Amino acid sequence: MSDFTAAGPNDQHTRPTGVSDKTVEALGKLSEALEVVETARGHLYEFHRQSGQADLNLGEAVDLFREAGHDGLADRLAAEIVGRNVVHGRWTFQIVEDYDDNYYSPFKQAEQDARDTLVGGRRHLFEAEMKEDRRTHGAPHHEARPGPGA
Repeated sequence: MSDFTAAGPNDQHTRPTGVSDKTVEALGKLSEALEVVETARGHLYEFHRQSGQADLNLGEAVDLFREAGHDGLADRLAAEIVGRNVVHGRWTFQIVEDYDDNYYSPFKQAEQDARDTLVGGRRHLFEAEMKEDRRTHGAPHHEARPGPGA
């Protein structure tokens, strides 16, 4: 076994001196909350893409209805549904922008500020300590960090 595989986490994944367990736990919970926000944001972007695709597909359906001689139905769909706002006054890109500007970005900044203030910007301390506790030290595939060249 090389000395490297026995090494512990790098400095960026080691808590600074004097930082309490509760602080690391709180930062871990804040990070977990941000991960949930990231997932929600992904779902919002998926909603944006799916809604846009539906509108494009609807436009194709309108064209096909016209070709099939169903002008009345095509006219109604084109006038009432194609290009319609998904919520009052907004298409999905506007919802995404509002979410990003008014929730996601401030949340992400607050999480960064907490880490900067409390642990010098270090990330995932809670998880790094969990890894140290759970891994089998010295065993293959249980290394603290990647080896040289990884």
